[in-house]
Amino acid sequence: MTLLITVSAAVISSIVWYVKSPAAGNMRLGTLCLMYWGASLMWTVDAVFEYIELKDAFFAPAPADMLNDAFLGFSAVALGLVIWLVIVLIKDPKGVLKAALAGKNK
Repeated sequence: MTLLITVSAAVISSIVWYVKSPAAGNMRLGTLCLMYWGASLMWTVDAVFEYIELKDAFFAPAPADMLNDAFLGFSAVALGLVIWLVIVLIKDPKGVLKAALAGKNK
C-alpha cells in the first residue's frame, strides 16, 4: 500500500512538473518529483525483499497491516510536501516572503 501511494504521488507530481515545467521552473517541482520517485524506489526494493521472504503470503496481507501501510504512505507524501514547502519558502522564487517581511519592517 505504501508503494502504491508513493508511486501515485510521484506520477501526479511528474505530470504536474511536465505540464507546468516552463512556467513554474522556479517552484522546485522537480525536487518534489525526485523525492517521491526516490521513496517509490525505496519501497519497491522493500517489496521485492518482502516478497522473497513471504512468498505467497505477500499477496494476502492482514487488514491491519494494510491500514498501517496506508498511514505510512500518506505520512511519507505529507512529509515530502512539507520538505518541498520549506525549500520553496527558503528559496522564495517569487519574492513574496521577502516582500511581506520588507513591508512589516517599514
